Amino acid sequence: MGHELKSLFQLDTRKLIWLIGITFVVIITFQYLELPYGNVLSTLFPSGKISVEEQSSFLASGPSSAESGLDYNGTYAGNERAHDNEISEGKDTDLNNDVISETDVGLNKSSTFDEGSKPPKESSTEEFEDLDKNSTADHAENSNNKTVTEEASKTEESFSSKNDTVDINTSNNNIGNENITSSPVSTVSSDTGLGSPLPALPPTTNTTLEKDVETNIWTPVVSVNSSISPVEQHVTPSFDKNEKTEEIQKDFTASDGNSSPHNTPKMKKKPEMPPALTTIADMNNLFYQSRVSYSSTTPRWSSGADKVLLNARLQIENAPIVKNDQQLYAPLYRNVSMFKRSYELMESTLKVYVYKEGKRPIVHTPVLKGIYASEGWFMRQLESNKKFVTKKSREAHLFYLPFSSRMLEETLYVPDSHNHKNLIEYLKNYMNMIAAKYPFWNRTEGADHFLVACHDWAPSETREHMANCIRALCNSDVREGYIFGKDVSLPETYVRNPQKPLRDLGGKPPSKRSILAFFAGSMHGYLRPILIEQWGNKDPDMKIYGKMPNVKGKMNYIQHMKSSKYCLCPRGYEVNSPRVVEAIFYECVPVIISDNFVPPFFEVLNWESFAVFILEKDIPNLKKILLSIPEKRYRQMQLRVKKIQQHFLWHPRPEKYDIFHMILHSVWYNRVFQMKSR
Repeated sequence: MGHELKSLFQLDTRKLIWLIGITFVVIITFQYLELPYGNVLSTLFPSGKISVEEQSSFLASGPSSAESGLDYNGTYAGNERAHDNEISEGKDTDLNNDVISETDVGLNKSSTFDEGSKPPKESSTEEFEDLDKNSTADHAENSNNKTVTEEASKTEESFSSKNDTVDINTSNNNIGNENITSSPVSTVSSDTGLGSPLPALPPTTNTTLEKDVETNIWTPVVSVNSSISPVEQHVTPSFDKNEKTEEIQKDFTASDGNSSPHNTPKMKKKPEMPPALTTIADMNNLFYQSRVSYSSTTPRWSSGADKVLLNARLQIENAPIVKNDQQLYAPLYRNVSMFKRSYELMESTLKVYVYKEGKRPIVHTPVLKGIYASEGWFMRQLESNKKFVTKKSREAHLFYLPFSSRMLEETLYVPDSHNHKNLIEYLKNYMNMIAAKYPFWNRTEGADHFLVACHDWAPSETREHMANCIRALCNSDVREGYIFGKDVSLPETYVRNPQKPLRDLGGKPPSKRSILAFFAGSMHGYLRPILIEQWGNKDPDMKIYGKMPNVKGKMNYIQHMKSSKYCLCPRGYEVNSPRVVEAIFYECVPVIISDNFVPPFFEVLNWESFAVFILEKDIPNLKKILLSIPEKRYRQMQLRVKKIQQHFLWHPRPEKYDIFHMILHSVWYNRVFQMKSR
């Protein structure tokens, strides 16, 4: 009897093993045949949690810029690399002892990059080859069928040194009195600027314009491939970089075993990378789609600030119609009524909490001169602002991370290393410290936090551990992970004199602008050499130069901009450039030649009403395109440049609708429209 039971038990065991094996095979087969986007096994056998480094106490709580002066032990040098066409301005004094000005401090020579040298960009060969392909007509014709598989969260791609990269975005131009685009899609913002709060989303199909531009057509744009897709010197202190790096890294100490929930989370879902070419029409589509599709992380618990933002959104969407406003010219905006109501609510409602933690020179150290001055001026003016800044963190709608991307590079980057992992690690530890000390980051996973960074490397440095933040970036490249509805395009302003930021403002009237188009600059990147090859010293109407020397008795760089109808803004190493704002500053119509560049304040401005966008591949047709713009249309655009100018000016003390308020408004505006009722 016992023998029979034993045999029966062994038989049943074999059957059970076979049954388990067959079930396992069926599951695997079902997974691969029926669930290509899912993973059944991952639910059965979870792979561990996202690893995050230990908490760090990071930097001891440091005073804000208003509380203490600079404390540098290093020496100062004047070895800073200059903006392409800089004219010597003489010595300037600091606005105060809390900021860095070019006359007291210079870059350590070893940390700068020679004019025209390649940026220290990892995998730059593949990227530049890819970009070169993008600039050819063949690639533009075929890119409809191509997809980009690069992940937006790669941290070691494209961080190039910026000398004075010129930003330019090629795409269909709206140059008619009616907004005529290269696609059958109507432009969102009409000349009235009084469009509906949320226009119907236009189709996103690929379209192409005829390559030849006829002179009787308003829109001087050439073929468009609508593949949808998401100096003077750098003014910084000079010091022994190795010594400073060691000192700062020592500030990161292992924490007392705080649990992982305090660690900064990575973005849960990586946004899809766009195709290789994104036109201005595509960007308009993506922006309006983001109003419907993009939503930030749902807060772990509700707060009074959330209710205020939801109410603000409702009021903005139902803004009263604005007519004949004395300060706001309607055609310059997507919807002037929404913009005005949003701005009013920002002025009366917004409260920002500025974190005090962090040591100089990376944190609380504004750089006020040079091509990266935007981040420094914003930092200085916000930290000293009593209207928007609150010390009561629980009443804040937004939280500002006051670090300088320029000083991060100057302090920690090892020259010629072609590696910025230590810069990323520094920011990661900074965020871990903030998350461990305060509950606010963890409540929204950083969605109500924002940063303002103008250095070229900022997108890749903040893409992973600060991915959920609202990022105001000068390098607003769609292919570098710029997210519509969340990120903000930061104007790159070249400030020559911090004491007189408005010096030389303005230019000649249209009738006295004798030059059709002007560009001068170093041969950074792949595009400028093409521009010089096609137009350099070949046409008297096209003043296209390399680096322009300052020769006594001859027109200098600024005089050329003041005397030109159109100022060319071709990209350099990256898509962004100070020339876009310079053109507006000198009342010259900007011609943006930089594929995938998102122009500043894209949330509210109708850029096609006052600027020309030309595809990189259409540089050979440049003069033909510009001449096809009727004189009446040119004068209209030039007048609009003068009217839009108020939004791009730095004042010693912020003024209504100036660049400080516009940057803050774009951050506020994006946060408001991220909010959705539960």
